[in-house]
Amino acid sequence: METRDGDDRDDDGGDGDGDGRDDESRDEDGRDDDGRDGFEERTAPYRRELLTHCYRMLGSVHEAEDLVQETMLRAWIAYDRYDAARASLRTWLYRIATNTCLTALRGRARRPLPSGLVGALEDPGAPMTLGAEVPWLEPFPDRGTAGLALGAGATAGDPAGVVVARGSLRLALIAAMQLLPPRQRAVLILRDVLAWPATEVAEALGTSTASVNSALQRARARLGEASLTEDEVTEPPDHEQRAVIDRYLRAFEDADLDALRILLTEDVVLEMPPVLNWYVGPDAYVAFIARVFAMRGTDWRLRSTSANGQPALAAYVRAPGDDKHRLHTLQVFTADHGAVSHTVVFQLPTVFAAFGLPEVWER
Repeated sequence: METRDGDDRDDDGGDGDGDGRDDESRDEDGRDDDGRDGFEERTAPYRRELLTHCYRMLGSVHEAEDLVQETMLRAWIAYDRYDAARASLRTWLYRIATNTCLTALRGRARRPLPSGLVGALEDPGAPMTLGAEVPWLEPFPDRGTAGLALGAGATAGDPAGVVVARGSLRLALIAAMQLLPPRQRAVLILRDVLAWPATEVAEALGTSTASVNSALQRARARLGEASLTEDEVTEPPDHEQRAVIDRYLRAFEDADLDALRILLTEDVVLEMPPVLNWYVGPDAYVAFIARVFAMRGTDWRLRSTSANGQPALAAYVRAPGDDKHRLHTLQVFTADHGAVSHTVVFQLPTVFAAFGLPEVWER
């Protein structure tokens, strides 16, 4: 265990002793008598990347949004004590956000996918089992995330670290990071994603450099045990992914099961939170889709979007007797080497809201 819990630090992320500057120097920083003038303008550019950071920690978009708000509140309260000579504004905000996340994660269960909870089923016709009480991992909408807060903290000698640095928002990695204790998760993100020096991470978390290095080693080892590969978290060229998913979209809308099967790898995974059932292999995958068509009909409309740097489809279905196609699921794909290797089908209201998906199909 690290020397002390970073969650117990001051709300200003460790800069709570004040900066000792006089009023004249504060005015040069653009702050008024209470030290908070210009706060919104200066911090606004960091909100989106802080949301991404909190999502990596929590695995939930709506919880990440709440904690960004909490981070900004804590930062505003402590802004008159912020010292630009000790840390950049961005670094200071990340310290606050990280400790805010650690506080929020105390005593909370991790956010898994079905494959992280139960074994795969062999029978695609098995009764559907809902995990209604499970706090499921959620996907992250890609609006404005390209290039956000990515570092180069891993070296070629750290395979797990390389995987993290290259695919820091990919769904498989976010799911694997949920296996880590929160402080190990924080260290991994700060070191391998944001490329912070170990000394800076130690200061942010109120611990020693040795403890940070130890936590990073354990975190990388745990990810290694999760058998993550670079193919799972390294984004293939966009045109390759899009070509595969465009073919998948046409096959699904045509209810062409043979065409769907051709697009699947031999070890493809299909999982569907909040349903616990999940399947491995193209036979089970296609058989389950056939079951969906039998239950819901074959009049589907799919719209392309993206999540976690991966292609996604919002699926709408028109039930018999209805005159509208209504929102059914958001499907997030891992597509590489010309085929789909993993599909996560989300049927969660919080996910639909985060992606701003209309309830009824709009042309």
